[in-house]
Amino acid sequence: MALPPEILKKVKLLEINTRKIVNSLFAGQYHSAFKGQGMTFAEFREYVPGDDVRTISWPVTARTGKTFIKKFDEERELTLMLVVDASGSLSFGSGDYFKGEIVTHLSALLGFAAAKNNDHVGLLLFTDQVEHFVPPKKGRGHIQRILRDLYYFKPKSRGTKISVALDHLRGILKKRATVFVFSDFQDKSYAQALKTMSKKHDVTAVIVQDPTELELPKIGLVDLMDSETGEVYTVDSSSPAFRRAFSEHMRAQRTLRERELRQAGTDRVEVVSGENFVDPLISYFRRKNSRR
Repeated sequence: MALPPEILKKVKLLEINTRKIVNSLFAGQYHSAFKGQGMTFAEFREYVPGDDVRTISWPVTARTGKTFIKKFDEERELTLMLVVDASGSLSFGSGDYFKGEIVTHLSALLGFAAAKNNDHVGLLLFTDQVEHFVPPKKGRGHIQRILRDLYYFKPKSRGTKISVALDHLRGILKKRATVFVFSDFQDKSYAQALKTMSKKHDVTAVIVQDPTELELPKIGLVDLMDSETGEVYTVDSSSPAFRRAFSEHMRAQRTLRERELRQAGTDRVEVVSGENFVDPLISYFRRKNSRR
């Protein structure tokens, strides 16, 4: 299927802007933040005082008459999975970008950093069902394909069920992977799925929010549509009673999200659209490096 020219143009512009950031400051942070998948044998070398005696190769030692050890190198190649919420609430935005567009930018940063590190990258799009899956592969062309899908794919549903996506992915991934879950986390009962996923994989929740979800501006009468049900409500955003009810609703959502993520015990990154979204990722990588 031929893609619209505007989608191809968006992907190209995003790649150009993203690669500048990756090349200047992002790739090194990504590279050092995640451990490899294990250790691979590199060579035998002669034992020197201070070497771990557990690495001595007794067959080679017996054959040569000298003490040799096995030298291992960290296997740096990783699998990065981008698990992206494509539900209706990600189509909301009060500024230059919808929340879903912010997710696409963040996915591009991680994807091109992974490509620079020669890692495999895959994509899973979900709503209240698994919508689309791209198996992990290497290469810049593969990242471009993922970005085209993020821009162009039209989900069948508009609801949100994070646990469905994670349960599906857990059944697919055979080796340990680095998993980023992008969502506004307007859902419930996903803590156990995140916790179970984290037992085998390195999982990070990336919370994307819009400023109006933190504080509603006073702009008088306005039509608000529930992006997941399609219902439209006319409200007075200047009304003290409505503002109080809105604040209580959003506070309850944040409390629920905090409880779910705390129970899951996963790392997190919080991003607000309209603000710098690179710095939160870099700060996260630095925290991760400091714990190693």
